[in-house]
Amino acid sequence: MIYLLAIGSAFFYGAADFTGGLTTRRAGTIPVVVLSQFSGLALLVLLLPILPPAAASRSDFIWGAIAGLGGGVGVALLYRALSIGVMAVVAPTTAVCAVTIPVVYSVLRGERPAPLAITGILLGITSIILVSQQRSAGEPGRGERTGLGKLPLGVGTALISGVAIGFFFLGLAQTSPAAGMWPLVASRSTSVTLFACIALARRSSFRMPGGVLALVLLAGTIDMLANALYLVAAQQGPLSIVVTLSSLYPASTVLLARVVLHERLNLLQVTGVGCALAAVVLIVSGGT
Repeated sequence: MIYLLAIGSAFFYGAADFTGGLTTRRAGTIPVVVLSQFSGLALLVLLLPILPPAAASRSDFIWGAIAGLGGGVGVALLYRALSIGVMAVVAPTTAVCAVTIPVVYSVLRGERPAPLAITGILLGITSIILVSQQRSAGEPGRGERTGLGKLPLGVGTALISGVAIGFFFLGLAQTSPAAGMWPLVASRSTSVTLFACIALARRSSFRMPGGVLALVLLAGTIDMLANALYLVAAQQGPLSIVVTLSSLYPASTVLLARVVLHERLNLLQVTGVGCALAAVVLIVSGGT
């Protein structure tokens, strides 16, 4: 059951990332992040009275706030990367970085990854190199490199986003099962406050077409559902396995990008995307 929750969170994370990245191509990153994060927070607050009673400690709120900082920054950078880059490249790149953070944390705490997990990490690094390869001559597209030695659009941002999301995963996993959904309240309140202040400082406009606004609110709602599924799984199951299962989210992002946006990749980049997904699977397998 725990692993099904983690896989469910992966599906919804991928759908939320696709929707958020799509709307960010039509509106500013900061307004999209503020409105989507706020919609998720509002949904959670409305549901709290009907959820099972929970007792969160001060530590739970602190870890929730830390997760909120990492998650807020990570989502903002991810939406930006998805809006300027190829979704099928950006999403796996972010996932590999996100799943690596908990693995490193486990190693520092004395755990030793299984050979399969180590292979997965190495394969993930290889995938990042592959997705950064130049398109074939004369083939236009968002993923085209802008110069020698430069990554495709969005990949550099995706790397930083993945690190931030990794700390989000790690932060929520430190909370106790008795805390219920309160760590998510602390997390989302922190991220909404942070980006609302940034929006005010930049005098960002929140005007956008009704259809785009609806997609933004939908992205925030789906993302909150994914967060709730992950939190329950991480509070009750082994972190290394739960977080890597949740990091399978590029599969749904890539599928949606292929079906809806008709994104195409060259052979090396297709291989890189496949390696990224395989890396996550190997890490999961190494933790069982």
